[in-house]
Amino acid sequence: MTSSFNKALAAIDAAHALDPKTITAPDGKEIAYELHYANKMTHFLSQRDPAASEALKLAIRAQHFRRWEIPRAEYPMTKLGYFSWRNALKKRQAEHVERICVEAGYSAGDAARVAALVRKEDLRNDAETQALEDVACLVFLDDQFEEFEKGLEDEDKVIGILRRTWAKMTEEGRRLALEIQMGERPKAVLVKALSGS
Repeated sequence: MTSSFNKALAAIDAAHALDPKTITAPDGKEIAYELHYANKMTHFLSQRDPAASEALKLAIRAQHFRRWEIPRAEYPMTKLGYFSWRNALKKRQAEHVERICVEAGYSAGDAARVAALVRKEDLRNDAETQALEDVACLVFLDDQFEEFEKGLEDEDKVIGILRRTWAKMTEEGRRLALEIQMGERPKAVLVKALSGS
């Protein structure tokens, strides 16, 4: 990796480390949640695309950049409110990360490419954007789905979310998803969602 990559990665991770929400890592240490999330994203990218470009690696790492600063509760708890929140996050995250990349020594064009990936531009036609989407879905299934599923009493709603998640993924993403270890209940819901019953 280039020195620009290492500088940009360090700046992104320094921001993640400021997340006030923490999680206990497997080694028993407390870690900022967004740094934990970024580590998961990098882990799944290494499986999904071992030869990923620096731009994709940085965009993957920055997916939740300073996300806690714009809480979901600041937007209406509706579908439109959710999408407005997500769009505001993507725009802000991309701007911050683009600036970090330029300050780390990347050209304006290379920094803009990272920002475009953070915004998930041209999802259906851009292979790197699609890889990022696969990785985000894999992290959801591996790290967030079990807790998410417990919090929803409406199984049909959970199944609908799983089906929409599955529809966003490539065949390679789906293959990796089926290898994720899950508890008995979430696995059963996933199987039900994929069976179409």
